[in-house]
Amino acid sequence: MNSQLYDVIHRRRDVRGQFTGGPVPDEVLHRVLSAAHAAPSVGLSQPWDFVVVRDAEIRSAFHDHVQHERATFAATLDDEAARRFAQIKIDGVRESTLSVVVTYDQDRGGPAVLGRHAIADAGLYSVCLAIQNLWLAATAERLGIGWVSFYREPFVRDLLGIPVQIRPVAWLCLGPVTHLEEAPDLERHGWRRRRPLAAAIHHDQWGTSGLGHR
Repeated sequence: MNSQLYDVIHRRRDVRGQFTGGPVPDEVLHRVLSAAHAAPSVGLSQPWDFVVVRDAEIRSAFHDHVQHERATFAATLDDEAARRFAQIKIDGVRESTLSVVVTYDQDRGGPAVLGRHAIADAGLYSVCLAIQNLWLAATAERLGIGWVSFYREPFVRDLLGIPVQIRPVAWLCLGPVTHLEEAPDLERHGWRRRRPLAAAIHHDQWGTSGLGHR
């Protein structure tokens, strides 16, 4: 058993408030992106691209957009949920060293993508595998990753000059961190608790749950 792999998986966190702003050496960034690019993909389409964003003005504009979307979401919450949400930092766009925006090109590998004919979203799932590889590699390099999801896709397309047919799937903040928290932020702040593994396992039919079921 490779205990180091399991350690990285369980140590991984969605980082928002622990970025130091320290440098990320080019060779480290290359290793992390190489790990992402090594992900499996439907029909070997490799439908992802990686936009590395260092420009301070671009990141500042994105941060302002994120704060607007945060306020929009907060306005939908009841008082108790709004109180808990107010304690949660949702991005590290300015504090992180750089950002990596991962995109999805549904036309890559087409028109006939082997394995996608019955599951239209298989290419999108492939991009998510690349994101997970990137995240785990960054964790192994003692870097933090924060996935920012409070944005509108058209805004990010315009901001980064992404073609209209390409989807920006993830804006990832990346950089050295002071530490990784023992528990995820949303759990620490009481937003939601993780359910046990046994509740997520079913045997042969939906509803026959439990890790030890026979």
